[in-house]
Amino acid sequence: AAGRAGERFAVRNSGASVVVEGCGSNGCEYMTGGVAVILGRIGANFGAGMTGGMAYIYDPKATAEDLINAESLVTCAVSHPHWEAQLRGLIEAHVVETGSRHGERILANWADERANFLQVCPKEMLVHLAHPLSDEALKVPAE
Repeated sequence: AAGRAGERFAVRNSGASVVVEGCGSNGCEYMTGGVAVILGRIGANFGAGMTGGMAYIYDPKATAEDLINAESLVTCAVSHPHWEAQLRGLIEAHVVETGSRHGERILANWADERANFLQVCPKEMLVHLAHPLSDEALKVPAE
């Protein structure tokens, strides 16, 4: 079933791919691997102690950055094709498994809705990623 999770969703996640339609405080706390997709509001202190993995937050009202533990995390728009495909694929699987109308609506309006996602990654993981977070990293500056 589709729905929201309580506090500490995906705490200590070390490799699972999970999708939920919102979570309480301390989501993805101490996460070391895996992927978390949050299709709704998050609570305070999101990503505290997160050292691995990746998270995507649906944030059409642009309020999530104030709730993310920014000490060790970077955030950006989902702009690289690899990460966009990962995000969309997880939402598609969520819709198939749960019948989520919220997920269906996001997918039906993907061209517009993808801009409402915030990608969250631990700073220490940046050098280990197989793909850059941003398409900007693929551009070579003119000399």
